[in-house]
Amino acid sequence: LRPPAGPCTMSAAEDAEWLRRVTEQFGSIAGEDKEIDLAEFKAALQVKESFFAERFFALFDSDGSGTISLEELLKALSLLVHGNETDKLRFLFQVYDMKVKPRGCRGAMVYRGPCSDSPRAGSGSIDAEELRVVLRWCLRESAIALPEERLGDLTLALFEAADKDRSGSITFEELREELEGFPEVMENLTISAASWLKPPPPAERSRRPRYLTRAYWHNHRSKLTFLGGYASLNLLLFALAALRHAGLGGWVLVARGCGQCLNFNCAFLAVLMLRRCLTWLRATPIAKVLPLDQHVVFHQLVGYVVLALAAVHTGAHVANFSRLARQDGRHALAEYLWSARPGVGGLGGTASQTGLALAGLLAAMLAFSSPCVRRSGHFEVFYWSHLSYIFVWTLLILHGPHFWKWFAVPGCLFALEKGLGLAWRRAGGLRIVEVNLLPSKVTHLVIERPQFFHYKPGDYIYLNIPAIATYEWHPFTISSAPEQQETLWLHIRSLGQWTTKLYEYFQQPQSPSPEPKPLSRSPRGKGCRSRAQVGADGAQLSANAECYIDGPYGTPTRRIFTSEHAVLIAAGIGITPFASILQSIMYRYRRRKQSCPSCHYSWCEDLRDEEMTLRKVDFIWINRDQKHFEWFVSLLTKLEMEQAEQEPGGRFLEMHMYMTSALSKNDMKAIGLQMALDLLAAKEQRDSITGLRTRTQPGRPDWSKVFGKVAEEKRGKVQVFFCGSPALAKVIKTHCERFGFRFFKENF
Repeated sequence: LRPPAGPCTMSAAEDAEWLRRVTEQFGSIAGEDKEIDLAEFKAALQVKESFFAERFFALFDSDGSGTISLEELLKALSLLVHGNETDKLRFLFQVYDMKVKPRGCRGAMVYRGPCSDSPRAGSGSIDAEELRVVLRWCLRESAIALPEERLGDLTLALFEAADKDRSGSITFEELREELEGFPEVMENLTISAASWLKPPPPAERSRRPRYLTRAYWHNHRSKLTFLGGYASLNLLLFALAALRHAGLGGWVLVARGCGQCLNFNCAFLAVLMLRRCLTWLRATPIAKVLPLDQHVVFHQLVGYVVLALAAVHTGAHVANFSRLARQDGRHALAEYLWSARPGVGGLGGTASQTGLALAGLLAAMLAFSSPCVRRSGHFEVFYWSHLSYIFVWTLLILHGPHFWKWFAVPGCLFALEKGLGLAWRRAGGLRIVEVNLLPSKVTHLVIERPQFFHYKPGDYIYLNIPAIATYEWHPFTISSAPEQQETLWLHIRSLGQWTTKLYEYFQQPQSPSPEPKPLSRSPRGKGCRSRAQVGADGAQLSANAECYIDGPYGTPTRRIFTSEHAVLIAAGIGITPFASILQSIMYRYRRRKQSCPSCHYSWCEDLRDEEMTLRKVDFIWINRDQKHFEWFVSLLTKLEMEQAEQEPGGRFLEMHMYMTSALSKNDMKAIGLQMALDLLAAKEQRDSITGLRTRTQPGRPDWSKVFGKVAEEKRGKVQVFFCGSPALAKVIKTHCERFGFRFFKENF
């Protein structure tokens, strides 16, 4: 149970509330016997390994009875909450001090278990073997895998630093003296010393909604302006159409107004998916005004608007036909709906029939475009149902007499883009010259680069591999730099059905197959076989597979080179666009690097030019576990070596690595390990987790501190670029609004 954050002292009211919560929490854990045994204690702690649960249990169980009473729990927690710094450090020392002299014995030492007669006595010192055992469990608790030799190095680094008198053991005073050299550990220890049984989170104070803040409107001004203009245009079109049909009845006014809005929105749907045109617009000043990065989101929004307008339009016409049927008396409602009637509208009076067909097609497209369909292994359903846009536009031309006027220009551009894509694909497939199977089911494809294929760092392509799925095209970011002339790199994480099939396809033993035919799509299962046996993770294959690409298409990351201070944040495989960008930056860095022939001192000329105004780049990579860093560790090592010399104005590129599965320094179960990692990294100038010079930080980033440090550097206007999960994007966007940074997220 953790007390309120802040100073250790609490008021009488806070103390009473804390006591009440401890008692309540104890009752829920202990049950009817009013005692907590080791199994219940482990369940309450929710630790990965039992070692620390047993150590804490032994220290809480002051009488050695094998259970913890409410009195013992309150006594131990009160010491940690109300005690001074020395009390808390002594508790940490006792966790590490595992040996105790048996009663009546001299000399021999044994490890104390959770039910020792004197669990708090200990031997009064920590030897190297005890420290090694604790650090081994710290590594397991943080999900860090290191060889035994590396564990020995960590133990030696911490033991030599703490054993001040070289006596062969660490006393409490020596441990305290060593901890004083890590002020951040001392600070966090006072906060987290008793954080294992957490109370319910306090209710947040009501605050001003972020949508009403000035920062939100500033950072979303282009999107909000676009939405305002879009809504205003729809209202204007509705009003003008309704006024032209005034006097024909209320239902007719509603139907005609919605119909005019449908003319615009159904044509606008095509505009939002003109990927080549949008990529070209990114290089123009229009990109600063229009929210081009959100074109897919707006496409989805307009799709919902079209369905809503279609429903109201159809309902209004049905209501009007029902009114006419009652007034006429000779024709039933069904005749108005299912029979072609001259003067009703549409080609040959078929407005009713084509309208009902359109309503059914639009509803089916929306249903099969939902995330639950696209991400549940039924991509073909989404793909084929979405191809019905051809029938939708055809029926709209037959249904509405004026739709062709709205659709003429967008339709021609859309057909031109599709024609160019088809021509590109028909030009022949490309060879996958190499395949690397990386940890955590990541497939690294090396594809031959077409002769006239030009792209920008961070761009993406659509990939089709007929042997995996004949008609499926999936977007993937190019992870190689444009300066790399011979090949293209793709790093593909196995998350969905297609990507999993891709990994499994190259994982299984392959047999040689005929050379792929270059002119058309290969039939399923042919033309895409590797010529080598595939091994375990990390295997490098010489492949001769065939694939097709469509693109390239631009992304928000194109803005990076025109930024002044760019903060690149990648979560997991979200590093792929930044891998391309970082390589391109270092290619330019290398071209501008100068060296003195006399003293061999190296420096880099100003990187800024008309295409690149960058002054500083901060790269932050967040991974769940240790293996994920292996995807690009060789690239990051090269980037560090490029900047081996310190630049006069500070490093141009700084890297920050975070491993979320590792326990942070504010957790007592990780303090010793993090101290040892810091000491060894300072000694060897190399991180033990990744092998980089950059120290891998445990836990999640504290965004307030990260962005606060960025703001203090004052290296120019800050722009934050993110690629990763939507949940993390919301958190980072909120902090960007607070600091006044522009935020851009990768979207497909």
